[in-house]
Amino acid sequence: MFPSMRLRNLCAIAALLAGNALAHHSFNAEFDLNKPVKFTGKVTEMKWSNPHSWIYVDVETGGKVVNWALETGGANALIRRGWKKGDLPAGTMVVVDGWQARNGTPTANVSSITFPDGHKLFAGSSNEAAPTK
Repeated sequence: MFPSMRLRNLCAIAALLAGNALAHHSFNAEFDLNKPVKFTGKVTEMKWSNPHSWIYVDVETGGKVVNWALETGGANALIRRGWKKGDLPAGTMVVVDGWQARNGTPTANVSSITFPDGHKLFAGSSNEAAPTK
């Protein structure tokens, strides 16, 4: 391969990788470390995906039910932390610990999910200060 072609290919690869890195947000860009949340709710859906998985939970506050969108680590990160696809079927009651979105919507980045029996799963939060065990 000619040196100019090698350089062009390396530049193209670097541009593709940089685009993916720039598209991903940091914890502080979307969530507020000064807005911790802890609530109990009923799982309505779990979406396994990368770079983040999402858990949707109905939370009753003052007689009104609000569906929270909860960001976790990606599917691979959750599996490495011991999660299984069948852990959160719809209807499962959970206690959620995390941080609310900066825009005040019912969206949070999750630190951990605790089940009624006390079993806890860590969610692979993008917050560097979040516990992992």
